[in-house]
Amino acid sequence: MIEHAPLILDVAGTALTAADRRRLAHPLTGGVILFARNWESRAQLLELTATIKAVRDDLLICVDHEGGRVQRFRTDGFTHIPPMRAFGELWMNDGQGAKALPGSGALRATNAATAAGYVLGSELRSCGVDFSFTPVLDLDYGESGVIGDRSFHRDSRVVALLAKSLMHGLLQAGMANCGKHFPGHGAVRADSHTEIPVDKRSLKAILADDAAPYPWLSSTLTSVMPAHVIYPKVDARPAGFSRRWLQDILRQQLRFDGAVFSDDLSMEGARRIEGQAVSYTDAALAALDAGCDLVLLCNQSLGDGEPVDELLDGLEAAQRAGRWQPSPDSESRRIALLPETLPQPWDELMLQPAYMQALDLLP
Repeated sequence: MIEHAPLILDVAGTALTAADRRRLAHPLTGGVILFARNWESRAQLLELTATIKAVRDDLLICVDHEGGRVQRFRTDGFTHIPPMRAFGELWMNDGQGAKALPGSGALRATNAATAAGYVLGSELRSCGVDFSFTPVLDLDYGESGVIGDRSFHRDSRVVALLAKSLMHGLLQAGMANCGKHFPGHGAVRADSHTEIPVDKRSLKAILADDAAPYPWLSSTLTSVMPAHVIYPKVDARPAGFSRRWLQDILRQQLRFDGAVFSDDLSMEGARRIEGQAVSYTDAALAALDAGCDLVLLCNQSLGDGEPVDELLDGLEAAQRAGRWQPSPDSESRRIALLPETLPQPWDELMLQPAYMQALDLLP
């Protein structure tokens, strides 16, 4: 029995290589994240996901599939989900003319968000994907190019209600959810893929605004991904490496008990901690020590995949040396993200009345 499999890795192409199989079979690997390079067609994707599950049936197959510009699978029947900003704009539009009902924009927006969650989740599950890293809970300040229209709205109350609606649609499809990027990435300009963003606001200001959706969604949120952002008035470390943010604030103060994923450890925002360059292994250990249950390493399986092997070997060595110990609670949180129901075959889904009605509700 696997004690704790905290690593979410990627694979090189549209089918598994021998190296992919070896890495996925490793007892420290808990899942795989797919990208556009892993996609050719629905039939190919279904074969790939089935092959992954044949390696280990408990592996969590994940993807960043939010809608808008962050949607990995776009052809061969997959619905183009609009960016989340479209639902916020729908919320703000109460209709035209004297017959428009007050709040009708909010009603249409929440129904549309639920429909988007259902379409997104059910299509992915029909192709063997278990989980999508969605929704974005960051606020739209108009500052962050990397967030931009991925955000529902500037108002944290609107974000929470639309996110809860989308999560409800995912739940109808049998899929868990992931709120990101805790406590908030929308107020900084720098892109943590290439820089280390710094948000100089106070803890009080962040909790009152950016982080407000997290406790409001506590009964619905199943996982959280912290930001590779430094909030120096709270901690010198980025949130994903900070016990203050993950243990004291997220777990204790906000009482979140679901899974916590690190963001991609290959991002620039994850490669320096307190001004020091760190290895992938040290970054993973820092994230796990801070309170992450699962850590992602993306886009490193290409070529010889040496960084992936270094991380697997490094974490294994750290366990033997007593620098890291498996967490049964973390493993339980990982397993809880796996779907509990069988997916609906694609052809049957296309004819399902609930699915067709959901398509009609999309903006």
